[in-house]
Amino acid sequence: MKKLLVVYALLIIAFLLYLKDFQTREATANLNETKGLQGQVDEKYVMVTFQAGTDYWKKILKGFEDAGQALNVSVEYHGAAQYDVKEQITVLEQVIARKPSGIALSAIHPDALDVTIFKAIDAGIPIVLFDSDAPKSNAYTFIGTNNVNAGATAAHELAHFINRKGKVAVVTIPNQQNQINRLKGFQETIEKQYPEIEIVAIEDGRGDQIVSEQVVKDILTNYPDLKGIFITEANGGVGAGRAVLQLKKDKDVKIVSFDTDKQTLDMIKEGTIEATLAQGTWSMGYWALNYLFHLHHGLIRLPSDPYAHNKLPTLDTGITVVTKKNVDSYYAE
Repeated sequence: MKKLLVVYALLIIAFLLYLKDFQTREATANLNETKGLQGQVDEKYVMVTFQAGTDYWKKILKGFEDAGQALNVSVEYHGAAQYDVKEQITVLEQVIARKPSGIALSAIHPDALDVTIFKAIDAGIPIVLFDSDAPKSNAYTFIGTNNVNAGATAAHELAHFINRKGKVAVVTIPNQQNQINRLKGFQETIEKQYPEIEIVAIEDGRGDQIVSEQVVKDILTNYPDLKGIFITEANGGVGAGRAVLQLKKDKDVKIVSFDTDKQTLDMIKEGTIEATLAQGTWSMGYWALNYLFHLHHGLIRLPSDPYAHNKLPTLDTGITVVTKKNVDSYYAE
């Protein structure tokens, strides 16, 4: 009888231990499900840009940081101080040498960084492009505005403001992929849909307010009857606004710009710039880090070809037209 009681006691103890273990594993599973995806303490993801001091990158970086916080990983930001291809290549090479868990890159030039991007991939470092693409590189994807469509939208907006006829000009950056695509969308739309609008000048503003201001002054000197200007990036838009104000052409020349820095918004509010195109900048940073995290952890299946471009579908983060009607809501951002 005593032996039987001992056996019963051992069985009860074993059952209780099993029950405790089951409850512990269940609680752990529920906790992991609640936390969602979580990275490791030593994971570091880096964003690399150019003209690092400009306000444009702040909202993109905020999205990058927000994703990092959600995934419990570290993030860093590095960029070329100037609009300089060689400087950005140097910065990117320095980042690669530190072997981060992933790199989000906005390429200053469509192909000048290809060799360096290959180095990152060969070193096992996932790299995605955002904002400005490098179409021939082997980066995993591009996250940003569909810039051809954005250029087409700008064409429709400018055509509306000048009553679908007259001479217009474009100030852009000719060797940056996002700017190239915006110009393409603008030109194609004007040529196909607005036969009474003539593009009389396409000039390089070098992404600089002072340079763009002088470029616009020169255009207005050569074409005093100019009706409109499309500026493909924010600094040029502010420079164009200053130019038309100084020449007292702000009532005659309609400007459509890009992005939502405070100076651009102020010029929209006062009527110097008619409209600007707001990009989904926060989304660029947020999704760039999410893609990198999934790539680093092997959660995305990739093609076997290591040199294939855009191994993942590109992500269009969208645009919104900002005018006097809705400009106030963009200050809060």
